[in-house]
Amino acid sequence: MSKTKPSGLIRYEMLFIIPNKFTDEEAKKVFEKVKTLITSNEGELTMEDYWGKKKLAYPINHEYYGYYGLIEFNLDRLTVSKINNILRLDKEIVRFIIIKKDVKSEEQIKKDKKIKEKIDKKKDEEEEKEKKTEKKKDEKKKESKKKDGGDKLDLKNLDEKLDDVLNIDNLL
Repeated sequence: MSKTKPSGLIRYEMLFIIPNKFTDEEAKKVFEKVKTLITSNEGELTMEDYWGKKKLAYPINHEYYGYYGLIEFNLDRLTVSKINNILRLDKEIVRFIIIKKDVKSEEQIKKDKKIKEKIDKKKDEEEEKEKKTEKKKDEKKKESKKKDGGDKLDLKNLDEKLDDVLNIDNLL
């Protein structure tokens, strides 16, 4: 493979933010503009998701909110750098990031599902253990209260002792 020739289509994912100065309809038009930019450069859209207005993690150009868009597409490497340069100069997009995304095979997806199931199973087992230990602690507390005579008996004993102290003639 040479460095100048593109070697087929690669899967990319792009997340971008449209500033809050636009309305929702205008932001959707900008989202469509980005999609047409990709398709006009012989890109193949595989997934698109318009998230709408969200709060930014930190202010960008004195803006606290922005419209988010997420697009996955297949494109060759050289054309992605061209799109990157076009978007960098575009004033309608505040921030964007394009990353290479791995395409998972069916076998990898199955392996990931098995791993997730094992993790979920371990979490469930840990939760059950925690519940059992909490039940044991509650039972121990109940048993200790029963041995001491419970809360009512403790109060009765306390009242009787208080009466005994108050009935003593030699308080002074």
